[in-house]
Amino acid sequence: MLTNVILFIAGLLALLAGAESLVRGASRIALSFGVTPLVVGLTIVALGTSSPELAVSVGAVLAGNSDLAIGNVIGSNIFNVLVILGLSSLAAPLIIHAQIVRQEVPIMIGASLLLAVVILDARLGRLDGALLLVLLAGYIVFLVRQARAASRQTLHEYEEAMPRRDAWDRHWAVQLLLIAAGLGLLVLGSDWLVKSSVAFARALGVSDLIIGLTIIAAGTSLPEVATSVLAALRGERDIAVGNAIGSSTFNILGCLGVSGLVSSSGLTIAPAVMNFDLWVMVAVSVACLPVFMAGRQIGRLTGIAFIAYYAARQLRLPHNVAAP
Repeated sequence: MLTNVILFIAGLLALLAGAESLVRGASRIALSFGVTPLVVGLTIVALGTSSPELAVSVGAVLAGNSDLAIGNVIGSNIFNVLVILGLSSLAAPLIIHAQIVRQEVPIMIGASLLLAVVILDARLGRLDGALLLVLLAGYIVFLVRQARAASRQTLHEYEEAMPRRDAWDRHWAVQLLLIAAGLGLLVLGSDWLVKSSVAFARALGVSDLIIGLTIIAAGTSLPEVATSVLAALRGERDIAVGNAIGSSTFNILGCLGVSGLVSSSGLTIAPAVMNFDLWVMVAVSVACLPVFMAGRQIGRLTGIAFIAYYAARQLRLPHNVAAP
């Protein structure tokens, strides 16, 4: 028990240090390479902070535990929107970039609906996984091409809004090192937190699906939490929002794509997921569109509502899946 407590505390410290390093490196490299912070948030930061979800889901599939893999992704996506954006908006009201409303949220909704379609037979097979991965590759290529087309005026506006650069992190090599170090600390910290939390939960007799939908989902989303909240506090609101939305899209297309591909017999989807949790994820994704369009910002009251809805959903979970 003492070992798990130490792991939990060490994990929190690693997350804080990793988030600081990642946000600093990502915000600087956006200007060094001539792309906007929003695109960096949707790509480098989103893919990097989603690596714990990928590792956990693939590991669960290889161990023959489909419930943990599916529960992790669906739970993480619900957590990304409701808790990460909710907490980030409490740190600082989030201004929603037009590209988020016009493009990224519809893509996230499309990925959620596509997942609902491909698992209607309560199974995610290799062909389904391959389809998801092809779509992810196309999405990343599209974002990179779009970033290269950003006007000099847009980048100049971002540079004016950025804090003054310190001399030590001006070079792109240092910025890449900051990003790599930040991602490493985030992955390590989340791994320690997840391991200690799962040990506590299993000691209480909680089922694998519930652990996947709650502790694992929240734990593997901690890199996104730390990164987005710190980015909001530092004024990097595009990175904060882009990270949450981009991670949700990557979780479906990337994590489940790879999981479906490496599974020899396909992933079996539990009835509780098909009847409730999948549709909560879809509903949360769809709800983003009108919320983001109303005033083009997420204020503190909206953030509180997001967190309250997530808490209410957590209270509903024990009725879906009984612990063994």
